Amino acid sequence: MKEILLQSIGWIATAVFACSYFFRKPASLRIVQALAALLWIGYGVMIQAAPVIVANVVVAAMALASVVAARRRDARQPAGD
Repeated sequence: MKEILLQSIGWIATAVFACSYFFRKPASLRIVQALAALLWIGYGVMIQAAPVIVANVVVAAMALASVVAARRRDARQPAGD
């Protein structure tokens, strides 16, 4: 049962990440990629794989940081530009 759960989380994470490329807005793409990375982090924790955990912490952090940076940049631009 545990093996099926592990495999399911890995496959769901893969599917979520792959689906992120169907999003046209960069912010949406990165949010979905961050969600996939969070799933991969959970998977990495369950299989006790530090490289999977660390790599996906980096991916999630960078994806979310880029979304925040873009929103701040957009907020500073005057309307109509």
